[in-house]
Amino acid sequence: NIGLANSTFQHLANKLPVSRFQRDLSDSTVMRALGCGFAYSVIAHKAALRGLDRVDVNAERMQDDLNGNWEVLAEPVQTVMRRLGRDSPYEQLKELTRGKRVDGPAMQKFVEGLELPQEEHDALMALRPETYTGNSAEMASRQVLQSHIDRVRG
Repeated sequence: NIGLANSTFQHLANKLPVSRFQRDLSDSTVMRALGCGFAYSVIAHKAALRGLDRVDVNAERMQDDLNGNWEVLAEPVQTVMRRLGRDSPYEQLKELTRGKRVDGPAMQKFVEGLELPQEEHDALMALRPETYTGNSAEMASRQVLQSHIDRVRG
């Protein structure tokens, strides 16, 4: 259905500008097909939603995946090291994470070995893969706002 919808809309997008430029009266016939394109789109979207309703979240598997990938916390550790002016934070973390899995104890041992102010140390030690989102919420909000601005500007 989505293929039929896309084909119908593609045909309309190609046909209507040409017929308008040529003052062709056939565009009224083509315009009657507009409803078919929307109908196919609605059917396709409803089918997709029915399919998504059958998808189950495996929370245990997600938790296992997160717990097995502590290297995602290299980003906030590197950010703190850069902010505090530490030497070569990228290279230090690359040595720790490149080509291997990093578990909780290894990441915490790395953080323990850093000379950090107590507040920064405590914040990094409290991080867990399942709770760290970085600035993704801010980036998503910024993207949504930019999308609205672009739409208004046309």
